[in-house]
Amino acid sequence: MTGAADCSLGAALRALRTELDLPGAFLPEVLAEAAEAARAPDLSAHEDATDLPFLTIDPPGSTDLDQAMHLERRRDGRGYRVHYAIADIAAFLRPGGALDAEAHRRVTTLYFPDDRIPLHPPVLSEGAASLLPGETRPAALWRIDLDGDGRAVRADVTRALVRSRAKLDYAGVQQQLDTGAAEEPLALLRDIGRLREEQEVARGGISLNVPEQEIVQQGGSYGLAYRATLPAEGWNAQISLLTGMAAARLMADTGTGILRTLPIAPDGAVARLRRSAHALRVDWPHHVPYAEVVRSLDPTRSNHAAFLQECTTLLRGAGYTAFDDGELPDPAVHAAVADLYTHCTAPLRRLVDRYASELCLAATAGKEPPGWVREALPALPKEMAEGTRRAGTVERACVDLVEAALLEGRVGELFDAYVVDVQERDPAAGTVQLRDPAVVGRIEGGTAPLPLGERLRVRLTRAGPASRTVLFAPA
Repeated sequence: MTGAADCSLGAALRALRTELDLPGAFLPEVLAEAAEAARAPDLSAHEDATDLPFLTIDPPGSTDLDQAMHLERRRDGRGYRVHYAIADIAAFLRPGGALDAEAHRRVTTLYFPDDRIPLHPPVLSEGAASLLPGETRPAALWRIDLDGDGRAVRADVTRALVRSRAKLDYAGVQQQLDTGAAEEPLALLRDIGRLREEQEVARGGISLNVPEQEIVQQGGSYGLAYRATLPAEGWNAQISLLTGMAAARLMADTGTGILRTLPIAPDGAVARLRRSAHALRVDWPHHVPYAEVVRSLDPTRSNHAAFLQECTTLLRGAGYTAFDDGELPDPAVHAAVADLYTHCTAPLRRLVDRYASELCLAATAGKEPPGWVREALPALPKEMAEGTRRAGTVERACVDLVEAALLEGRVGELFDAYVVDVQERDPAAGTVQLRDPAVVGRIEGGTAPLPLGERLRVRLTRAGPASRTVLFAPA
């Protein structure tokens, strides 16, 4: 990308913030309250767990660290114990205060190629509340016991002071595990992660291994790349899933909570997916469950990658459901997790997680949830739906913008692409994925049906940061 394109991209990113009416700078009263809270958090209920050598695993450069873990074998020799520390942002917030009100206005942290719009002021989210290495921090500390097969047999959560000893990234962790350099407790991440993946298979859950299109920095500019997730990322995600499932069970047992739910896909959507599998020459025998087929796919094969992209349609429709009457909602299960599940592991970046932690802390202590938590529950699903929608809009708009900036000035050029989606109503229109540059764009204007999963020569017909539009046509 040229310097001129950099300038137009920067201007377009600024215009995007204005167009989407996103939160701006924190108000002075919010910053003042945050600074005071950072100096004097409420640590009256926190036990001392600083003897446990926690570690964090996050993308390089991350400073808003929500989770830290310590893994060990159970002393009775019957399995494992997962210590999972979640940043205790509630120790810094006064219910009904300026910080609390601002968090409800923002709902989630929003990410841009050049910056982020944080949920909480950085003095907290990247400072006093973040589980940074070498710092004593308040946390909601989960202790989850697993048997030798990786099944959870006991879980509780208490407030504690913790201290991380190391800040690791996924690539470094993967290298240590692959070369045998990792010692316990890090080496146990692979063992426990694999057991939890086996448990996921047994209950019919699914994790889609779809290569992610991500914005990357290239010197002082930005580009796009497809990034396949590392096994260590999947194992790390299994620890978070385990905690979210344990939290949902605690809520279900007490009759008060907020769940992350996803309805089972209707028969029509599954039938459409079967037609896509047939078109893509993906073997799907009638007696084989959808989840088993997905686990057999190789995302490096173009037809498998296209089918994985089609599979994401069955995971749409996730939402949040609150309950406070002792009865579980219907549906209560998250179809992809294949169990009860809630979000509770990212309170520095997502509003609902703070409330989930409070509900589980009360459940473990055998107490009623705080009044401020119960009062907020009815409105939380709608707040989270709006915040999640806004975050998705920002993410997609940023990718569209970088795609358009990368291809600006190249209208008329030919590219090699793969057809990853075809519209049912208009088989001559759909979506193509370019290998280089890593662009996913709409294709239309042809007369023949698009060959789903096949290589196709395409011509760029439109590209411009101002409209955030990229359009192709069959060559």
